[in-house]
Amino acid sequence: MAETGKGVTAGKLAINVQKRLTRAQEKVLQKLGKADETRDAAFEEMVANFNKQMTEGTKLQKDLKAYVAAVKTMHDASRRLQDCLADMYEPDWFGKEEMDALAEDTDTLWLDYHQNITDKSLITMDTYLAQFPDIKARIAKRDRKMVDFDSARHHFSSLQKGKKKDEAKIAKAEEDLGRAQKIFEELNVELQDELPGLWDNRVGVYVNTFQGLAGQQEKFHREMSKLSQNLNDIMTKLEEQRQLKKDGTAAAKTGDGAKSEEANHSDSASSPPKRPGPPPSRPTPSPDQRKKRVDSFEDEASVPDANTDSSTKTTQQSAVTNGSDGELPPGFIYKVKAIHDYAATDGDELELKMGDVVLVMAFDNPDEQDDGWLLGVKESHWVQNKDTSAKGVFPENFTQKV
Repeated sequence: MAETGKGVTAGKLAINVQKRLTRAQEKVLQKLGKADETRDAAFEEMVANFNKQMTEGTKLQKDLKAYVAAVKTMHDASRRLQDCLADMYEPDWFGKEEMDALAEDTDTLWLDYHQNITDKSLITMDTYLAQFPDIKARIAKRDRKMVDFDSARHHFSSLQKGKKKDEAKIAKAEEDLGRAQKIFEELNVELQDELPGLWDNRVGVYVNTFQGLAGQQEKFHREMSKLSQNLNDIMTKLEEQRQLKKDGTAAAKTGDGAKSEEANHSDSASSPPKRPGPPPSRPTPSPDQRKKRVDSFEDEASVPDANTDSSTKTTQQSAVTNGSDGELPPGFIYKVKAIHDYAATDGDELELKMGDVVLVMAFDNPDEQDDGWLLGVKESHWVQNKDTSAKGVFPENFTQKV
């Protein structure tokens, strides 16, 4: 027998061509209403669900791949940004080694995130969708075998109804009908068993996919938040150190604060400025004592004290020493600058923001002064209002002399 290609003989090719012609003729007769068609409404609904499921899964896979690609792009952009910062960061700046370690940790975190969502979400979707092409091909084969079954059924029926009955042809047609029916029903039963299970399985696949993605996102953003906070702390301390050096240099140029300047430069450039500990503890006054203390602050702002002559002299001397212009509060001793924020916890305390300048004042009654606490009024308030109504106590270790 002549060969027409690898594994395909002329006889097989002729049989396939004849099957296509027979199916085409059967479909035409069915459309014209001259031949009945086997219909299964329940199976058609299964096929509709299958097509919907495959379309949704394919779209999810596509969007998930786009998300993974975007993560990779963000990873690359983050690496370039960190490299840029590392290149610009001078060796003598605070936290150089910490910066290098932070950049490496950030790169590793992005790499792990990209790999984890690929493994736990994208690969899950790839595996899920890999079964659809085979099932789709079997559905198409089932449809073809259904047409063959209908065609064999109609051929057998026409031979039985013919006037001249050829028993041999009838027997052959009956044999062909039985074979076509068997092939069709085997495929039909298999798909009817598989398709409902596949349809229900989609819920679990979607849950696993998005649960895995959400878990990796939560972990990534939690760890990235820590690294971002570390970066922010390094930048804050670098700026604090720069500002301290700047203030110390300015004080040295005016002949004031030489010891402070020497102390500022005694630490190495890589040592961060120490953050203050908690404010010194203060005895908790009773409500009546607290009100009395606050009232005394208010009264002092409006009632001159006969014992302030010596304080006034001290004020005048301090004004010369510190290069201050204009009138200063009674009892003024010196100025301090807030190097950290302080949130007031009582009515007689002064709220501080880093950089605030405070005019320190003497306590009228030294016994009222708690260890580690100073009394003063913000310079900005004094300049605008020329009164001490807003004075209050604050922790000394949150400030430095200027």
